[in-house]
Amino acid sequence: MDAQVKRRVFLLLVSCIWVPMAVLGGTENVTVSSLSRPKVVKFGALFTVNSVIGSSVMPAILAAVDDVNADSTVLSGTKLDVITQDTNCSGFIGTIDALQLMEKEVVVAVGPQSSGIAHVISHVVNELRVPLLSFATDPTLSSLQYQYFLRTVTNDYFQMYAIADLVDYYGWKEVIAIFVDDDNGRNGISVLGDALAKKRAKISYKAAFSPGATMSDIDDLLVSVNLMEARVYIVHVNPDTGLSFFSKAKKLGMMSSGYVWIATDWLPSVLDSSDSNKDTMDVLQGVVALRHHTPDSDKKKTFASRWKNLKSIQTSRFNSYALYAYDTVWLVARALDLFFKNGGNVTFSDDPSLRDTNGSALKLSSLRVFDQGQKLLQILVGMNFTGLTGQIQFDPQKDLIHPAYDVLNVVGTGLRTIGYWSNYSGLSVITPEVLYTKPANTSTSNQHLYNAIWPGETIKRPRGWVFPNNGKPLRIAIPFRVTFEEFVKKDKGPAGVKGYCIDVFEAAIDLLAYPVPHVYILYGDGKRNPSFNSIVNDVAQNKYDAAVGDIAITTNRTRIVDFTQPYMESGLVVVAPVKETKSSPWAFFKPFTIQMWGVTGVFFLFVGSVIWILEHRMNPEFRGPPRKQLITVFWFSFSTMFFAHRENTLSTLGRCVLIFWLFVVLIINSSYTASLTSILTVQKLSSGIAGIDSLISSPDPIGVQDGSFAYNYLIDELHVPKSRLRIIKSEAEYVSALQQGPKGGGVAAIVDELPYVELFLSNSKCIFRTVGQEFTKSGWGFVSISFCFCYDELTVRHKTIFMTYK
Repeated sequence: MDAQVKRRVFLLLVSCIWVPMAVLGGTENVTVSSLSRPKVVKFGALFTVNSVIGSSVMPAILAAVDDVNADSTVLSGTKLDVITQDTNCSGFIGTIDALQLMEKEVVVAVGPQSSGIAHVISHVVNELRVPLLSFATDPTLSSLQYQYFLRTVTNDYFQMYAIADLVDYYGWKEVIAIFVDDDNGRNGISVLGDALAKKRAKISYKAAFSPGATMSDIDDLLVSVNLMEARVYIVHVNPDTGLSFFSKAKKLGMMSSGYVWIATDWLPSVLDSSDSNKDTMDVLQGVVALRHHTPDSDKKKTFASRWKNLKSIQTSRFNSYALYAYDTVWLVARALDLFFKNGGNVTFSDDPSLRDTNGSALKLSSLRVFDQGQKLLQILVGMNFTGLTGQIQFDPQKDLIHPAYDVLNVVGTGLRTIGYWSNYSGLSVITPEVLYTKPANTSTSNQHLYNAIWPGETIKRPRGWVFPNNGKPLRIAIPFRVTFEEFVKKDKGPAGVKGYCIDVFEAAIDLLAYPVPHVYILYGDGKRNPSFNSIVNDVAQNKYDAAVGDIAITTNRTRIVDFTQPYMESGLVVVAPVKETKSSPWAFFKPFTIQMWGVTGVFFLFVGSVIWILEHRMNPEFRGPPRKQLITVFWFSFSTMFFAHRENTLSTLGRCVLIFWLFVVLIINSSYTASLTSILTVQKLSSGIAGIDSLISSPDPIGVQDGSFAYNYLIDELHVPKSRLRIIKSEAEYVSALQQGPKGGGVAAIVDELPYVELFLSNSKCIFRTVGQEFTKSGWGFVSISFCFCYDELTVRHKTIFMTYK
């Protein structure tokens, strides 16, 4: 009994000691876990507070911080604190402020809006491992260069491609870019140039001005661009000074009919941030602009309704940057919450590379490295949630997914949405959120916008260009031909040239709704046909504005210039000499040889005899006197040639023989008819050339018209040796070369373009003809650089007059 009592007492003591220790141990673990979360975590905000963007962003950031701290489900008791720095619209001060912000050991920096400051501060945050959630839209700012750079607004790269799609949608080929000469302006316009080049358009002039430009500078700049041909202006400036451009343009008469103004997202940011001003809206009538697209949602409506009650607001309205700022703070809060849940700690350490040397007064040692900045960055990049601006998620380039813009038109007293742009489906009148649920389709036929009202209160699409004030006419090169002058030749008339090609071009010009001053310039010396490749190259090098003539559209030429729609079908064919076979009264015997005639006759008699043998015992039509039966056999045999036999066959075997024989007769009749037709109508070649294949395989010389693309085609594409090619320089030589033939010093055949051949054969008295098939398909068109203003309209007019001149 004593042993059992002792045992029970021992177990009781162990229990009394172990349970409190277990509880104490659990409490200690909780204490350690809670201590890993600081009571306050700081992040920095770096903006120009008094700017259009800053005045919307700062209240939104403060509102988001209050909402985060009031939400018990985020950060679990840790308070979020924001430290703000005002850059005062100065790159130098902004850089100093950014460094001061880093001294305060913030875990994240939000901003700046300035691309210049962002470039500098990106180097700093890379060294200190502090993620930078920037509002700078400069396309050259990239996470590939700056590891800790993360953009929480849409990259201007996409905005420039949206503008390029707009320019292409309306069919304009040249634009003038007006921009501030800073990092954001230069780099954005550079991307625009690349985007337009992919649409076969270009920036004809880059009108840059300094950030501190005076109104006089702006006035001079607008006067200079107004003297140029292009009338499509892309305005990519700062929101705080952009409206002054339109005021000056209005005074210069540049907001009237015929002008096109496209503004980047700065203009909607200005208009959204303040109440409409009648004078301002009157100046902006007809302007098209882009605004960051943010889908409608209950969250967005709630935020808009509480905006006026927010603290420290300086405007009665807000722009899209306020929404991005609000979402950015929530991005920071959610990322920090996950950071702490994964065991992250906010600790800083000295950077050995920033120690002061030689008594430096900069005190760089106060800048400390965020030890787990890399871990927080990875969490930020991987975040995915829905905010006021839609889905917040980053792509591999650390840009927001689903970049999209509203396409706006300034009409009356406000902004009218005429469509949307997204990199998923291009231009559309359907919101991007709907299109994301469907397969991507960026084809030209799928691009749509509602009608815009342009300056001058017109819905008619502006042409986008005018002839320059210096009145220089278009310089049009005309090939100075010496062969086939019916197409184009020199003339003593006022135009200096005439011919079929000139008539087509003048007819197209006459159909335009405006005059097109032009002057014809003969190309060549008049002694031999000029090289059409040389004409095309000179047009591409801007020595001429266009070229009109019998110029074939080839692949190599379309790589450097544009062609209008073909106004004449063309292609390469082979011309060879022929001899005509004289008809004979006995020509109907020629399809078959004597032996064939004999065999055919014997078969007719043989089949008649077989049928008689099978039928005469049971068929009364094959009975009678021997003379009658013999006549019946002959008549039946030869009448089957025309399927005109009258006697019926009664025996099964007889019918089978007859069916087989009638099929044979059908083949004989068809062969005879085809052969006789060929003999009576078809001419025979004297050279034996039957087409391009037999011509190439022969060793005989080949004729090519001087200046024709056939010369290069035969060498480069069909690999014909140059030694076999003979240049034909005149129409007389055209005839003599074919008549002489290869044995007489001529050519076996000539390879030339179909229109020349047709004209030549119409005057050759049927001694030459084309052989084989047309082995290339092409056409003749007028040459122009793709940026020639009337190019597109001439293309349309050619379609109208093609059938008239065909």
